[in-house]
Amino acid sequence: MKEPGVVILDVRTPDETAQGKIDGAIEIDFYSDNFESEIEKLDPEKTYLVYCRSGNRSAKTCNLMASKGFKHCYNLLGGYKAWTQQQ
Repeated sequence: MKEPGVVILDVRTPDETAQGKIDGAIEIDFYSDNFESEIEKLDPEKTYLVYCRSGNRSAKTCNLMASKGFKHCYNLLGGYKAWTQQQ
């Protein structure tokens, strides 16, 4: 799943991503000390598809991104867990 201008953002921990991830996703650990500063480095003009394990951290991430001026941020409902069940 690779669309121009679309970034897949995985906010799970390294232990979680080691168990599998969506192809092409970039990883920023929600629990890392520099999480917010890493989010601020992203291009706010791009579209982001954000996921975690179940959808909670990714929803919080989308809210954070919206507060920082990101206009196109979408939470993968059900997270990686739901994604793998549909594949």
